[in-house]
Amino acid sequence: MPSLQPYSTFGLAASCDSIQSFSDVTSFLSIFKTSKNNNKAIYILGGGSNSVFTDDFDGTILVNEIKGISHFDTESHHYLRVGAGENWHDFVTLCMKEKWYGFENLALIPGSVGACPIQNIGAYGREVNTLIDKVECVFLETGEQVLVGNEDCQFGYRDSVFKHALANKVLITHVNFKLPKHYELETSYGELAALTEPTPEKVYSKVIEIRKSKLPDPAELGNAGSFFKNPVVSKAVFQVIAQDYDSVPHFVVHGGVELPATENEQIKIPAAWLIDQAGFKGKTLNKVRCHPTQPLVLTNLGGATGNDVITMAKDIIASVQGKFGIQLEPEVRLLGSKGLISL
Repeated sequence: MPSLQPYSTFGLAASCDSIQSFSDVTSFLSIFKTSKNNNKAIYILGGGSNSVFTDDFDGTILVNEIKGISHFDTESHHYLRVGAGENWHDFVTLCMKEKWYGFENLALIPGSVGACPIQNIGAYGREVNTLIDKVECVFLETGEQVLVGNEDCQFGYRDSVFKHALANKVLITHVNFKLPKHYELETSYGELAALTEPTPEKVYSKVIEIRKSKLPDPAELGNAGSFFKNPVVSKAVFQVIAQDYDSVPHFVVHGGVELPATENEQIKIPAAWLIDQAGFKGKTLNKVRCHPTQPLVLTNLGGATGNDVITMAKDIIASVQGKFGIQLEPEVRLLGSKGLISL
């Protein structure tokens, strides 16, 4: 049975029945049909930075390697069509080189381009949904190819229609982006606010610097990036917490966009802060550690098991729930022998 360890940045020891890659829709549909006829579970994998295999997978892993980047522009916008199998950070770096600006806040996020609309990836005040024009998909059962427009993607915070109505029903083959040539840089978030005379290049470089200083490199220390979503709570819940913690960091959410907090009903509280306050920053359980500089990240110290990961995650969820009354949700996709599992 082939090992899944090289296909997941968390690096747990796990295997599966078979691993097959595809580079176009025709080959994908052929492989998918054959795998399904064998009555085995199927899981489609991109860069493996958001999937944690907690057990041997009793089925076939299909690796998306659809590549290609095309570009044209008008007087007002750049238009990009990008294969879902392209590496996200490599794509962002190319855009910076070509001066196709807009992605600079999203530099160094691990994973593939095809994962970006599913998660509606975001960082440092920018979410990718503001730059997506449409998503190209193929229905798994029928092979029908469709275009899903931005509004129909139903984007939310770390959320989209691909996690709900279209979950496990479509394969994302390409993502189409629309970048305005004239736009305002987003520098209000955290350390970006200290930039003098900011440019897209300065924001890009600063984001990389910040991420490298706070986040472990998966090539050196197994991890899946942010393990939990930052919870969005009501104003009433936030005010209860603020009574005991007047310095609690927080951001107001307006339609998925973070703004400096004033008055609003929906407040985002960093999960890292909640986990830190619950006493898990730097804590180790067997071979799983809550990272000492970014407690939102769980790491594999080497030889961690799926049970170690699940136990640590459940302990964090229970502690934060008990201390603050907030239910943390995993951002990563946890897989067991039959497929996705829930905590």
